[in-house]
Formats: sequence, C-alpha cells, structure tokens
Amino acid sequence: MHKIIQLKELSQKLKEIKRKGEKITHCHGVFDLLHVGHIKYFQEAKSMGNVLAVTITPDRFVNKGPDRPSFGEDLRTEAVASLEVVDFVAINEWPTAVETIKILKPDYYVKGPDYRKHSRDISGNIQLEEQAVRSVGGKMLYTSGITFSASNLINQHLSNYSEEQRDFLDLLKKNYTIEQIIEYIESLKKLDVSLIGEAIIDEYIFCDTIGKSGKEPVLVNRKIG
Repeated sequence: MHKIIQLKELSQKLKEIKRKGEKITHCHGVFDLLHVGHIKYFQEAKSMGNVLAVTITPDRFVNKGPDRPSFGEDLRTEAVASLEVVDFVAINEWPTAVETIKILKPDYYVKGPDYRKHSRDISGNIQLEEQAVRSVGGKMLYTSGITFSASNLINQHLSNYSEEQRDFLDLLKKNYTIEQIIEYIESLKKLDVSLIGEAIIDEYIFCDTIGKSGKEPVLVNRKIG
C-alpha cells in the first residue's frame, strides 16, 4: 500500500504537507487487535487536523504479556493502512513515540481519553511524549470516545492461559490494585533473603553411538575426546 512508508520518508512528506498550511495529527500505539474503539479514535483524531499519520510499535518493543503481539508488525501496519481515515502508516524504530514525535513534528499528538490522567500511565511515557510534542511546537490532545482495550479483548477471547489461570488472575484483580501489587514487589528489595538447599550439578559427556546391545535395550556409546 502507498500509505505504508518508512519513518524517514514519512518525515519528509509531512514537512511538505505542513508547508501548505495543513495540520498534522499523529497517533501511536500497538494496535494488536484492530477494533471499533481504534476506528473511533482515528476518526476523531483525523477531525482535529487535515492529515492523520499513525506509527506502529514494532514487535520487539511490545511488552503487553506472553505471546504478544498476537499479530506481527507487518499485519498490524496493513490493518491500520486499510482504514480510509488514515493517510500514512509507519513502523516505529523505538520503544516509545518520544523520538518519533521529534522527527515527525506533528501539530497534534492524539491519545485516547484514558490517558488524560497521566498518573494512570505506569510507564511514565505519556509525560515524556507530551514534553516531546511541546518541544516541536505541537500540542497533545485527547479523544472523547468510549475506551476499548485490545489487551482486555485478547485476554478474554484469545488468551493462552488455562481456565484455572484466568480464574486466579481475575481473583487477583478483584482483591488488589496494580499499585498494591507493585508496592508488594518493590518491598521485596528490603528483605535479607537466605536460600538453603543442595547444589545439583549436571555433567554432560559428548559421545558417538556405536550400536545397540543385542539382548538389552541399551545404546553403546564411545566418549568423544
């Protein structure tokens, strides 16, 4: 698709577009399971400017759990590019959008409504991204639509966890907040731990197989070296 281009080429195209006086909006994310929430998000983001550029988190930087992303970066990029509302798509080269924003220099960097409260972003990346867009003369905006979580949808319907594991995780979420769990884990740093046990040493010897004993189901080997 002509919409899918390299990040460097996208930067040049957006420069030319901005010279014409058009406003650039920029969305960034994993977009692992494209759903109606993403479509609403892109539509509202596009309405804030003239041209919508979307950057995709590459596979190597997706840290949303085991076996994620469910779809590779090429498929995720094609899925986003298939939407009429999206003008350009590029695969990011870094874990976050900070460097990407500095290169693309969008007028508006758009996030979903769940990012309005920066304190909810455990990674702290949203604050760095806001600083980045301000540094290039842009502004961070937020959509007002309904929030849907691709991770929740995948965990509910495409999860590799057993039913017993899912029940345990659901119980964990009911009894503890993410802040409490992190606090408990961090508190382990203060403990002086002593591990007592037996050392088990496995010794491996490389051999050539000579043959099999005629009367016993045992292989006859010769040590190499």
